[in-house]
Amino acid sequence: MDFLLSAAFVLCWSSGFVGAKLGAQDAGAVTILMWRFLPLAVVLAAVAAGRGWWRTLTPSTVGRQAVIGLLSQSGYLLTVYYAIQLGVSSGTTALIDGTQPLVAGALAGPLLHQYVSGRQWLGLCLGLGGVAVVTTADAGASSGVAWWTYLIPFAGMLSLVAATFLDQRSRTPVPPTVSMTVHCTTSAVVFTTAALATGAAAPPSAPSFWLAIAWLVTLSTFGGYGLYWLVLQRSGITRVNTLMFLMAPVTAVWGAAMFDEPFTVQTAVGLGVALSAVAVVHTAGRKSLAPAPSLPLPSPPCSAPTCLSRRRRTVSRRADC
Repeated sequence: MDFLLSAAFVLCWSSGFVGAKLGAQDAGAVTILMWRFLPLAVVLAAVAAGRGWWRTLTPSTVGRQAVIGLLSQSGYLLTVYYAIQLGVSSGTTALIDGTQPLVAGALAGPLLHQYVSGRQWLGLCLGLGGVAVVTTADAGASSGVAWWTYLIPFAGMLSLVAATFLDQRSRTPVPPTVSMTVHCTTSAVVFTTAALATGAAAPPSAPSFWLAIAWLVTLSTFGGYGLYWLVLQRSGITRVNTLMFLMAPVTAVWGAAMFDEPFTVQTAVGLGVALSAVAVVHTAGRKSLAPAPSLPLPSPPCSAPTCLSRRRRTVSRRADC
């Protein structure tokens, strides 16, 4: 079950980079994000009102979830879309996003007491090497892309890491359907305000734009974003973030097939390194989670009233005999 959820998460999350590239052909980042979240937020809010989900939330919980949504959707997606709009390939954007496991692994111990083993650290550093190899290959193959544009996806990655830790430190469990409603509503308000302020609210008439919106809502939001929090709850922060290394192979193949993005030998080597990193981390994670051999426990010492009762029963049996 966990394997199927992880595979579905990788496929759906990587679809977001492809959807962003599809939408960027017809509109800017703010326009795409406004129309991705505004209709979705209206539908989710109507469902929440009909089922009375809002009654289970306190103002502090709503505020916390709104901040998580602001970081994990608004901050993260705006940087990803903006980088792709500036010319960074979808595969490289996914690979830069793949450095998230290293950052999350470094912070999981002091913040969440989920410590990373030495073998897992080896895998995380190996994954970072794969990211560096592919990013260098893409930077050499792409023309007209400024070096500083590669820093934009890093900012989005840090935003998602911050949202993940904020969610994990919360002591109030929130159902995924409720949290997604708050997150999408927050993003709808942010992106609609930004689009209206910049004059980018009007959607293009091209059918490909609405195809990209349908792609993003169905696969990326419900599939990728929803499964992210579900797998996080089931597997922990280190293992779910390590799956980010797998986004690059799927996204790079899609980018080469759909957008004719460069896929060189160096790119393939980097992707192979990233895949090896995932295998190392997950193998080490299974070993660290293996249960320790159980030992027979000594019998608890007999308390005075219990021992006295046992003696009385023994004397009574002897008297009956």
